[in-house]
Amino acid sequence: MSGHRLLAVTFPRVLAAEWSKLTSVSSTLWIALGTVVSTLSLAFALGLFVRAGDAVSGASVAVSGSLFAQLGMLVLGVLVGAGEFSTGTSTVTFAAVPRRLPVLAAQTLVTVAVALPTAVVCLVGSALVTTAARSAAGLTLDPADAGTVRILAGYVLYLTGVALFGVGLGALVRRPTGALLAGVVLFVVLDQLLATNPGRITDVLRAALPAAGTRLFADEGALPTHLGAGGGGLVLGAWVVAALAAAAYRLRRFDVT
Repeated sequence: MSGHRLLAVTFPRVLAAEWSKLTSVSSTLWIALGTVVSTLSLAFALGLFVRAGDAVSGASVAVSGSLFAQLGMLVLGVLVGAGEFSTGTSTVTFAAVPRRLPVLAAQTLVTVAVALPTAVVCLVGSALVTTAARSAAGLTLDPADAGTVRILAGYVLYLTGVALFGVGLGALVRRPTGALLAGVVLFVVLDQLLATNPGRITDVLRAALPAAGTRLFADEGALPTHLGAGGGGLVLGAWVVAALAAAAYRLRRFDVT
């Protein structure tokens, strides 16, 4: 009986196992470092083009490297969700955890544990590397300003949400390349294509895409009247929930190979 208790599958043990898997592979560290370096580089480069009189705030300059940041977070999430399916070790994992859903739940938590601090490092680092550009343009970064807090916090929340969407998408598609391609299309390609043809219909379509979450850290003047920061966050949240729910359904109803 005592041996049975020692071998019992509990959520803390599943969580510990998923954390061990994520932190034991070097790719996790390299993805996090690559995300930070590329984000800071883009923010610094874009900061060089900021001039006094531009309709931007100091906070928006600090988060201007979001394109590379979201791509890095997407890669992180997809690899967490689809990694074991691509290597074939998923059968071993789900044989040990027959209920399956605790594995997905643990993967979402460990992804947050990595994505959230990585997003914070991206934010702080970007703020530092754009200091000179903001000063030259006369733009301030006031942490006591409500609008600034909303942009900075929204940036971190958005990136974490992208990583979680990646987990759901990866676990649903089960192929890292296919899941990553689908994520890039949803977050970048479709949004940019629709942005080149503004209009009532295309604006509504853009507002329904997961990239609507970027409104969480958009300047007040750049927020469309029909979908503010809160609305954009809800749209992204809905996509995250839908992706995780679809992945959970497939885990429960279909084979894991």
